[in-house]
Amino acid sequence: MRRRTTRALFAALAAMLALAASACGTGGPSAAGDDKVIKIGAWLPLTGAQATFGVPERAGADAYFKSVNAQGGINGRTIKWIVKDSAADPQQTVQIARRLVDQDGVVAIVAANGTSQSQATFPFVLEQSKVPILNTLGGDASWYQPARDGLFGLQTLYEDQAAALGDWVAHDGAKKVLVVHSDPAAFVNVAKQVGPAARNADPSIQVKRLKVKLATTDYSPVISKVKAQRPDAVVLILQASEAAAYLKEAKLQGLDAPTYGYAPVAAQSTLTLAGNAAEGLKSVQLVKSPNDDDPAIKEFRRAMAKYEPGQPADFITLWGWEAAKAFAEVAGTIDGPVTAASLTRAYQNARHVDTGVGPVLTYSADRHLGTRDVQKIVARNGRWESVGDFFTPPTRD
Repeated sequence: MRRRTTRALFAALAAMLALAASACGTGGPSAAGDDKVIKIGAWLPLTGAQATFGVPERAGADAYFKSVNAQGGINGRTIKWIVKDSAADPQQTVQIARRLVDQDGVVAIVAANGTSQSQATFPFVLEQSKVPILNTLGGDASWYQPARDGLFGLQTLYEDQAAALGDWVAHDGAKKVLVVHSDPAAFVNVAKQVGPAARNADPSIQVKRLKVKLATTDYSPVISKVKAQRPDAVVLILQASEAAAYLKEAKLQGLDAPTYGYAPVAAQSTLTLAGNAAEGLKSVQLVKSPNDDDPAIKEFRRAMAKYEPGQPADFITLWGWEAAKAFAEVAGTIDGPVTAASLTRAYQNARHVDTGVGPVLTYSADRHLGTRDVQKIVARNGRWESVGDFFTPPTRD
């Protein structure tokens, strides 16, 4: 009798443990085990050289999630966003991903940062755990062509940004364009997209490239080479600090060719470091200018001042805000439990998602990158100002 009773108790206990495990998994109503909390996670570089991106991105997304929670959350569900420091290290990011999924029980990775870091987690997060990775900052074309299960992005690829610049310089009337870019392959591949897009708009345009060693600080010889080419427009595919060094030296040597840059160039740090040498710099960005007199931008600035007063309301914080807001807009369409599976379906069915600060996003079963659009901006009086509306660059080959 005792043996049968003991066996029955063990069987009941095992059933209870199995039920608890299933409730905490990604298939439950939410990662909290009920339908009142949406638990999501992210990895961001909060220490090291890349922390200049990770810290403000976290602040922007956090400001949005805090403001939404203060208003009752998403359909009454509170958002719990768990962020861990990746230090921009892929191996460390894989370990973080395991903790977020296995220990914290997140239903999705949202607004994470880093191309190589995120890609290192795909086998475990996307393929083994079936947890979606949503609105990651970073990425390349191989992520979305073809569409990868559970991976959805909102950031226009660098190559498309370069194509937009090529189209822009051509329509501005430039005939001789020089693309100044850093020497790593990632920069070279982006720089190569300027020429075809420019020639698509104007077959007579000449586009050449000038390679510069990454982390160059002395741009005096570089500007001398640029002047020898006599370009009537220059496109910069450089880091912000190097773009600022280029602009300062160009002004010093009297080079007055109009200058264009992609999103990494369009940073507040470029204006701070370059000073008045940045005046008139044209660039493309992923979002509107944080200085715009626009209701959605004003909402962003108010939330930053209230919830993250130590961080400036700049482009990088706005990237984080946009990623968080896009997630909330899509998650808000779910009728029923918010799970990894329901979030994936919601993104596949998401059409015309408008955050107000970035381009309108549209997804489908075979389209997992929500946009190719960019915003034109110009540096005026030490501030970035939006020019016109978001536009779609020419299709790349």
